[in-house]
Amino acid sequence: MANFSKSNVPQFSVEVYQNEFLPAGGRDVNAIVTVTSTGGGTTGGAPVSGRTAGQGPDAAVVLMVDCSGSMDHPPTKMRNARDATAAAIDALREGTRFAVVAGTHVAGDVYPGDGQLATAGPRTKAQAKEALRRLSAGGGTAVGTWLRLAGRLLGAAEVDIRHGILLTDGRNEHESPEDLRAALDSCAGRFTCDARGVGTDWEVKEVTGIASALLGTADIVADPAGLAADFTQMMENAMGKEVADVALRLWTPVGAEVVFVKQVAPTMADLTGRRTGAGPRAGDYPTGSWGDESRDYHVCVRVPEAGIGQEMLAARVSLILPGPSGGAPQTLSQGLVRAVWTDDTAASTSINPQVAHYTGQAELAHVIQQGLDARKSGDFDGATAKLGRAVQLASASGNADTAKLLSKVVDVVDAATGTVRLKARVAEADEMTLETRSTKTVRVKKQ
Repeated sequence: MANFSKSNVPQFSVEVYQNEFLPAGGRDVNAIVTVTSTGGGTTGGAPVSGRTAGQGPDAAVVLMVDCSGSMDHPPTKMRNARDATAAAIDALREGTRFAVVAGTHVAGDVYPGDGQLATAGPRTKAQAKEALRRLSAGGGTAVGTWLRLAGRLLGAAEVDIRHGILLTDGRNEHESPEDLRAALDSCAGRFTCDARGVGTDWEVKEVTGIASALLGTADIVADPAGLAADFTQMMENAMGKEVADVALRLWTPVGAEVVFVKQVAPTMADLTGRRTGAGPRAGDYPTGSWGDESRDYHVCVRVPEAGIGQEMLAARVSLILPGPSGGAPQTLSQGLVRAVWTDDTAASTSINPQVAHYTGQAELAHVIQQGLDARKSGDFDGATAKLGRAVQLASASGNADTAKLLSKVVDVVDAATGTVRLKARVAEADEMTLETRSTKTVRVKKQ
């Protein structure tokens, strides 16, 4: 484990958990990389230039509120959305740059309304909440236009942290999936974004896809009355971010290749396809913004075959922060992934507990999705088998939250064997909650 700290960023550490022993002919090396950040500007340390002690990093946030016609059914939904956005504005740290966007089939710059960002303070917060009161529902839904406007507003700000919060209650019916994908591609790497679906008339894969592409969180707020508490929590989390654009850099030796890189805690996210080159035999994988938190990543590297008794460095894992104004990047922390070939069968067949745990959590997310898809298509035998396996995995790994969500979709006969019966009637909100939260994982139990 190595770490590196400066006064204006958290202190990062990297720990690598693996079984480095391979049998003769073995090539795939698996490791769980735990990245932890602690401290930073809001929790002590010397103040950053331009800030006073205790003040957080410069940040900008754009709140995107669905104002399409469906937000008026029932009318309390629009009122709850206005109240939730007002609560989020109240949670803004003084000095944070911010804007409010009204989303329909077009994007409206509601506040401050001049193509700029306001600076959070008592006066601007009051003005923004007054602007919210004038919002009404009407029109269609084209989320890509909302995101592009947020990207333009955030892109003009000279700040450390850029973040979006997006609320929708319906399907993205007024632009093509290709338009939304193009908008996400244009915004990726420019800001992070949390996405929320309110009610039950929205598409889970759209909302989770937005959050995944923009390295944020996704969730359902089935009851609009719960929006204010959720928005407040989201904003407080955003205000806790200390450093943006941290990359996980993998260097591999000649002849080795990266099979995949996946975030596995606190949620599942496949980063493999998001690699950008970082010099000879190295690639960077984006991890977004960090506050005081810990995340786990599953790395798989395929190495050349070697003889019994030989060993090699399979990969070097580094946490990289871009340098100011395109300068040299900072290495915040490093860890090593090793490969050792042995004829000791007990050593080479042992599975590291962390690797085994997260392999199970990945399967859990996968079989939940398969089970729900089978249920929707009328394949009830397939749905029972997949959701039964999910119950078994959730029980074995101690994922109590997911087990509880599964129990609203199936009747559990025996969790240990995965014996279940599909419920005859399932509330749509319960099914959508299970699908939305299926990628949430639990950490490895401490031995």
